[in-house]
Amino acid sequence: MKRIAEELEKLKLQNQLRKIPNIEAKSDGIIVVDGVQYVNFASNDYLGISTKEDLREEFLRTNTNSLLSSASARLLTGSSVEYKELEATLSNLFNKEASLIFNTGYQANLGVITALNGSGDVIFSDKLNHASIIDGMMLSKGEFFRYKHLDYDNLEKLLKEKRNNYNRAIIVSESIFSMDGDSADIDKLVELKNKYDCLLMIDEAHAFLTAGKHMSGLSYGKDVDIITATFGKALGSFGAFCVSNELIISYLINKARSFIFSTSIPPLNIAWSAWLLNEKFEYLKKQKEKLNHLVKAVHASLKLRGINSPSVSHIIPVIIGDNEKTVKISEELRAKGYYIPAIRPPTVPNGSSRLRISLTSDTRLEDFEDVMEVVSKAIG
Repeated sequence: MKRIAEELEKLKLQNQLRKIPNIEAKSDGIIVVDGVQYVNFASNDYLGISTKEDLREEFLRTNTNSLLSSASARLLTGSSVEYKELEATLSNLFNKEASLIFNTGYQANLGVITALNGSGDVIFSDKLNHASIIDGMMLSKGEFFRYKHLDYDNLEKLLKEKRNNYNRAIIVSESIFSMDGDSADIDKLVELKNKYDCLLMIDEAHAFLTAGKHMSGLSYGKDVDIITATFGKALGSFGAFCVSNELIISYLINKARSFIFSTSIPPLNIAWSAWLLNEKFEYLKKQKEKLNHLVKAVHASLKLRGINSPSVSHIIPVIIGDNEKTVKISEELRAKGYYIPAIRPPTVPNGSSRLRISLTSDTRLEDFEDVMEVVSKAIG
């Protein structure tokens, strides 16, 4: 116990101690924390779906039979017609042969990677890939190498040196990166995976429904073997999925431990996701258009301010560096009515603490401009 207390104290001294916020309510673009209302710049609900009361009410009026618990893993009695409908919808949306639903994005990446990266296999992973990808590689029986972020010359160097030493090889990258808002060059990754006989896995968690003509992210129509994404961000629901060919999905059903040994998501949640993607797809498209219009305006504003950001998306990082200063600026913004928690290690690399400004369809440009004024003054 003493050691635990000492480690917590160390985190506190480094301004890295975290606590769960007391969130009391959320509505369109607004969050209430400890009785105080803020403009919410920290949500991953990119299309604003989860707070739309009219959508919830319409769904519940028309969906009265879905159960509130699956009561089992899917390989036992936890599957249902809702799952089959949603998986068919996902396969069609991504133009892939098959799909498989996981409980969370973390479990999806963990399950896929630990299943496919066995003894004698290898993964080549972007340095800034999500923790779920890193943990999957660390828990797998295979080897892994991490290439410099978006540095495809470095990736090819590793492929030249290491690829022939292994059986199966997989290149893994996010499409839109969760903390920097920048994006992978999917075409270049496809080129390299074909050149060096690899599978290519893309995590579309932050691009699903927010990017691409078909609402499917950046990989649609490209030679990407495995795609993972989540329902818990732009779709405003819960759960995650993998789409691929029938062979790989069948393999995951039999080998992905995070799928096999988890009680499945309640059918009501699955029905909600399917209903949104089938009955409300045009509404989702309109929300995406609204978000994309805002993103263009925000990036134009950053350019006018002379701010060079790595972001090309709805995720805008403001990298401060120092933990204490980042926390202080976050507190100044809260005092002004804006909720943007400080993002610190280990979520991001040491020395890159930041404010992660998350844009949604409910964000107002004038609020973003006000936030940037506060940040600019605080940074000096």
